[in-house]
Amino acid sequence: MSSQDAVGATREALTTLAAAVLRIRHDYGDTLGVRRLTSDVDRLAEDLAELGEPKPGHTPGVNKDELVAIPDDPYDESMWADAQSEAQHAL
Repeated sequence: MSSQDAVGATREALTTLAAAVLRIRHDYGDTLGVRRLTSDVDRLAEDLAELGEPKPGHTPGVNKDELVAIPDDPYDESMWADAQSEAQHAL
């Protein structure tokens, strides 16, 4: 799917969502939840409009500086000492 197809599909889904929120407003009235849903739909429409054209050759990736190394060393077994008793209390 091209980026234009994806944007078009998102616009269609957003239009469907906006219509559904209008039906909810009709059923529930002007409640806080309905106003928040309406605001969320409006914000999504604005965000979609601000996307512009995709950058040629852009491939989303992870910033190597933000990666956190997780060692393969075994965990300290004492971390799990109370795990079974907590699970038994939940039952």
